[in-house]
Amino acid sequence: MKILIIEDEDALRETLAASLAQEHFVIETAADFHTAREKIGVYDYDCILLDIMLPGGNGLALLAELKQSDKAENVIIISAKDSLDDKLKGLELGADDYLTKPFHIAELNARVKAVLRRKKLDGKNRIEVANMLLDIGERLLFINGEQVPLNRKEFDVLNYFLLNRNRLVTKTALAEHVWGDDIDQADNFDFIYYQIKNLRKKLQTADLSIEAVYGIGYKLVEK
Repeated sequence: MKILIIEDEDALRETLAASLAQEHFVIETAADFHTAREKIGVYDYDCILLDIMLPGGNGLALLAELKQSDKAENVIIISAKDSLDDKLKGLELGADDYLTKPFHIAELNARVKAVLRRKKLDGKNRIEVANMLLDIGERLLFINGEQVPLNRKEFDVLNYFLLNRNRLVTKTALAEHVWGDDIDQADNFDFIYYQIKNLRKKLQTADLSIEAVYGIGYKLVEK
């Protein structure tokens, strides 16, 4: 899953990025208002960590734009401002949570995971479809009750497909979600083909299959 960190303090931004990367999230960052605005206008994120005081503008203005795009519910405000008015304004604009600096990284990680469970998994920590179970917390796949080993990217690809089951997933959307926004600079998406090829082999006993939609992308459907 992909997270955008909007924070102007270099040390804190780098610490947050490193910590969340260890939790196997794809991390993108923005250090100022205009960079953040550009990113949220072009890309979709599963969770956004948003500072209020930013060079070039106010984070609440970004939150208002996210609300207009129905993307505000996955935002956690991280700010040194601890006034009740700021908290209420952020929550009124649709933010999911508000964390006041300084905070423990472990607490932030827990809140990020809680937001993702509510947003993507209806509060659960696993996805169960047909004879397949994907444990998000432990990053394990079971088919017919037997564990099937996946590498990190195979797990992330399958997770994204399961969250978008029966929907067409374009190669570009899959690449950006699993590998990050900078992937749009790649010359081609051959690396996706090889990941899908390997994943299909591991899903042979599953009641779901990944079908190619020629020239566009893929779709996860029941056999």
